[in-house]
Amino acid sequence: MTTASALEAAPGGRRLHRPRAVTALKVAYRTLIGLVLVIQVYPFVWLVLTSVRDADDFASRNPFSLPASFTLDNFARALAEGNLGHNILNSVVITGGACLLIVVCGMMGAYAIQVLDFRGSRLVRGLFLMGIVVPVQIALIPLFVDYSRVALLDTYQAVIIPLAGFALPMALYLFMSFFGYIPREIYEAASIDGAGPYRIFWRITLPMSLNTIITVVMVNAIFIWNEFIFANTFVLTDELKTIPLGLQNYIGAMGKTDWTATFAAVTITVTPLLLIFLVLSKAMIYGLESGSTKG
Repeated sequence: MTTASALEAAPGGRRLHRPRAVTALKVAYRTLIGLVLVIQVYPFVWLVLTSVRDADDFASRNPFSLPASFTLDNFARALAEGNLGHNILNSVVITGGACLLIVVCGMMGAYAIQVLDFRGSRLVRGLFLMGIVVPVQIALIPLFVDYSRVALLDTYQAVIIPLAGFALPMALYLFMSFFGYIPREIYEAASIDGAGPYRIFWRITLPMSLNTIITVVMVNAIFIWNEFIFANTFVLTDELKTIPLGLQNYIGAMGKTDWTATFAAVTITVTPLLLIFLVLSKAMIYGLESGSTKG
């Protein structure tokens, strides 16, 4: 007799029904997942719909209602009036430069601490990890003073260096966790074959760390792309304004805001990063999982 038959059959010819609590739990679970999905997706959908909405329709009707008419003039106005293309270029340069610095310094530092395990490596690890709890705001005034003395204000380096520095402890932790996941026998076999620490790093550690590199880049790129504090403090001219600073150009006299053009600009800047995140999400999740488990 199968399990299903045993559940249905009972002494006296009565039928035993499966507990309704299991079905109710599944319904509640799926409802919760659907609710979370709606909460996460709705703001982006509303952003896209508003970006193609006529300005008069947005001003005269409920801003959360469905558009009565659609137009692409908002995107043309956003690109023409807000210097959005130049802002995107600045954000790309700063994000790419900071992520490159984070990956290079994070990987090399983690390799030295976790794999080479030199004398005092535990102390160095502790000092780096203490940087996680240091708020970025306490460094604004000292960095501003130092940058003004060495003529680094209003440069890409003024924004890239602190962004990479404050992101380095977390990147170092992720790389160290992953390097601890790699069996020591691989390094020992490479050493027996005559490979030095540099060759082991380039031929073994680096190729195996691809998913962790993607994870570190994506986690930091999202933050750096939307970063406002450092850019607002160290950028003084319009030529180096990033996207968050450039969006201020849509605020006119007496606080008047071109909302539909602003939403169009936000859509242009958010969509590429979102698509990249969706494409690389599996590699990012794998990198987080491999960096949080060992053995």
